[in-house]
Amino acid sequence: MPDLLLELRSEEIPARMQRKAAGDLKKLVTDGLVEAGLTYEAATEYWTPRRLALDIRGLTARSKDVREERKGPRTDAPEKAIEGFLRGAGLASIDQAEVRSDPKKGDFYVAVIATPGRDAEAIIAEIMPGIIRNFPWPKSMRWGKASAEPGALRWVRPLQSILCTFGPETEETRVVDFEVDGIRAGNETRGHRFHAPDAFTVRRFDDYAAGLEKAKVILDAERRKRIIVEDARNLAFANGLELVEDEGLAEEVSGLVEWPVVLMGEFEAEFLEIPDDVTRLTIKTNQKCFVTRKDGALSNRFILVANIEARDGGKEIAYGNGKVVRARLSDALYFWHTDQADLPDLDQLKGSADTFGLDLARPLDQRMARLDHLGVTFHARLGTQGERVERIAKLAEMLAPIVGADAALARRAALLAKADLQTEVVQEFPEVQGAMGRTYAALQGEDPAVAAAIEEHYKPQGPSDAVPGAPVSIAVALADKLDTLTGFWAIDEKPTGSKDPYALRRAALGIIRIVAENG
Repeated sequence: MPDLLLELRSEEIPARMQRKAAGDLKKLVTDGLVEAGLTYEAATEYWTPRRLALDIRGLTARSKDVREERKGPRTDAPEKAIEGFLRGAGLASIDQAEVRSDPKKGDFYVAVIATPGRDAEAIIAEIMPGIIRNFPWPKSMRWGKASAEPGALRWVRPLQSILCTFGPETEETRVVDFEVDGIRAGNETRGHRFHAPDAFTVRRFDDYAAGLEKAKVILDAERRKRIIVEDARNLAFANGLELVEDEGLAEEVSGLVEWPVVLMGEFEAEFLEIPDDVTRLTIKTNQKCFVTRKDGALSNRFILVANIEARDGGKEIAYGNGKVVRARLSDALYFWHTDQADLPDLDQLKGSADTFGLDLARPLDQRMARLDHLGVTFHARLGTQGERVERIAKLAEMLAPIVGADAALARRAALLAKADLQTEVVQEFPEVQGAMGRTYAALQGEDPAVAAAIEEHYKPQGPSDAVPGAPVSIAVALADKLDTLTGFWAIDEKPTGSKDPYALRRAALGIIRIVAENG
């Protein structure tokens, strides 16, 4: 049976869109083929930064002939009923209908509509332009002179070529002939932008994948990811280090390169003063690089993934990445030091400090006082963050004896739980909220139970996340989630089947898990 190969080659597709786009392409094409009366044995989607591809095996060469019978009115029915039947069945005359008999209902008309099958090639050529034109990109663009024309093609990045071949494995394949905005389908593609930019001819999937590999493009995204992780592990091990693995980063980086080449960069050891989470996020977020450990502690070497085999072995690439990482870490180090220093407006914060019983000699207390002083809104109908913190603190005090926690420590932890929202590091890297609060609390000598509760009161953040187990952490976590639930329920901002913008389901499930798993 024939196979179908489709490739849509473009400028670089954002990594976050690639996997879903390939899945969408598979669904749209296979659904269109099935609706047209074709069947297939298997379909596999592929993607790289510059292409979406689809391999469909065992596609029927022609759709089946279809014979449909449409029952009509009785032969003695009114003329208007018969005319309506003819229009609906697409018949020109009642003579084209058959007369059938039923012992109970009498004679009636039946329209027999025969639809001949169609060649798969014609069906493919018919459905492809619509699929490409109406592709569900979350964001798309127009380009070139044609972009000014009404109905111009939109794609995530400029579409450069379409490859579409069809035919049995034992015969020469044919190009499926169709065109979209001047881009005509053919049997050519191109490999790596720098290593192999010339076009080459493709017949079917096997020589397509092999040709791309020869042209320095690994088509299979999962294989690219495996190569990245395995080569990164090996490079780290060869240098006496351990790779800090990150599945999400590996997924993203595999969508940035077609030919992954793993290299190692480094930065000055003085930057290791910065908390590990901040260093890791700085390097991950800004440079899409992996960090490494040595003897359990973060090292000053990182792993980067290039998309080219450089003549100098990647030295210049690693050096350039190192320069950028140093600049980013310099900023992070500045934020880290600034957060441990006094705020310049302490006199203005005395009122808030008195309200909450805060010690303005302590940096984290200063940030909590500023959070209240600035009147940062939590929700227009639920007050400020300061007002919310006071509610959480009172509730944590009430819950403390029930969960076996010290009430004073529970209140103190609740008062400082949101203070790190006013730190420079958290404003730059929101992902470390809670964790940075714990670090800053420990630095200013807070009770370990208080410091732990500042981080753990956000838990659990998902079904796989652990729940807090220490009494003070339990009290603050329950208070935080109960305040969220009761507040939004009170103003009738409840989740629906499709929307939960305030993560109320997660809060409710968190309460249930905390109670259930802590007895």
